[in-house]
Amino acid sequence: MKTNFSLADKTSNLNFKNNTNQVLIQQIRNATLKISYAGTIFLIDPMLAPKGAYPGFEETYRSELRNPLIDLPASISEIIKGVDAIIVTHTHLDHWDDAAQEFIPKHFPLFVQNEQDAKLIQSQGFTNIRILDNNILFNDIHLTKVGGQHGTDSMYAVPDLANRLGDTMGVVFHAKGFKTLYIAGDTVWCDETTRVISNYKPEIIVLNTGYARLKNFDGSIIMGKDDVKHAYQTASNAIIIATHMDAVNHAMLTRKKLREYITKEGINDRVLVPNDGETIKL
Repeated sequence: MKTNFSLADKTSNLNFKNNTNQVLIQQIRNATLKISYAGTIFLIDPMLAPKGAYPGFEETYRSELRNPLIDLPASISEIIKGVDAIIVTHTHLDHWDDAAQEFIPKHFPLFVQNEQDAKLIQSQGFTNIRILDNNILFNDIHLTKVGGQHGTDSMYAVPDLANRLGDTMGVVFHAKGFKTLYIAGDTVWCDETTRVISNYKPEIIVLNTGYARLKNFDGSIIMGKDDVKHAYQTASNAIIIATHMDAVNHAMLTRKKLREYITKEGINDRVLVPNDGETIKL
């Protein structure tokens, strides 16, 4: 299969606003992405604090480290520039932090997964909150909420931990003339992942692949390198983009290790691991 993508250097400062014929996906940091899709610019899961602003997550690996582990690749004003809407897949600190609440304009359209998250973000002063459902039309783009599971079955069998992990969502983007995009969000590989790929046949899949670990539990609360290979095999015509690495204390899989893995497995023709600030053009 011939792939059709290119990487723009992080110093190029692409004009997202004037893009109307390509999908642009800029890796900001952690799970924060800036996406131009069908002429509309989305900011996904903004974590905008400076390096070391927060303590490490309790009861996770390397919790002595402060988050974020690295600085943003650009100023907050540059990251927010041109954004038409925000999508918050869930409200954990590394997807919706204090800095995002401070600097994002309160009137921006902001999509969330459920009433609970809507009420929380409304209490933070935001006035244009929309709950995603099976199919919302926004600027001629169909946005579809899909499910996920933010940890293993054994983790969710512990009530207190299940409450901490909570619900999360993925989002499918579809517009006439554009590749279908699936952002999986914070999830392990589960039946819902397979269902989404089977039903929507996305041509672009973004996976959170940092393999974030809790103490005293096997497995991870998000995907890892084996899930990247699984996605490559399951979605045989899709480009896979790996994110959510190198930025928070409990994410154990690094970009370097993932790049080595995809090269060893011979799947680097359709798997991309962008650095912070880099933009993928599709």
